[in-house]
Amino acid sequence: MLIGEFAQQTGLPAKTIRYYEEIGLLPLSSRLENGYRVYDESDVARANLVAAARALDFSLDDIQTILDMHSNRETPCLFVTDLVAKQLTAIDAKIAALILLRDELEGLQRRAQSISIKVSVENEYVCHLIENREIVEK
Repeated sequence: MLIGEFAQQTGLPAKTIRYYEEIGLLPLSSRLENGYRVYDESDVARANLVAAARALDFSLDDIQTILDMHSNRETPCLFVTDLVAKQLTAIDAKIAALILLRDELEGLQRRAQSISIKVSVENEYVCHLIENREIVEK
């Protein structure tokens, strides 16, 4: 199959496919006499694995490690389990930060609703809600 059909089957843009080939996540494709890339079902399976790992927010380096382990006949499942644990920790930290940000934004919204927003343009502040904000405590 040519790169267009390969892209359609994998959901990866052609540009991404070329990049993954360049960095070694996908093997270099065979070429027709006219230079067109040709792919087979094993390429589709590998690209789908790469896409699934990216959807889990695994880094390209981590994906390469998984593929290398598989190529060396090592099971990458323990490595993947560690990655999942790290991802969960990172997600929990992001959620906590987003909750704090949401609390602060809600506080600013309440403050904006309770005071006059009209401030003279001669005032030194661009927007006093931002420049003099108070972090909302829980």
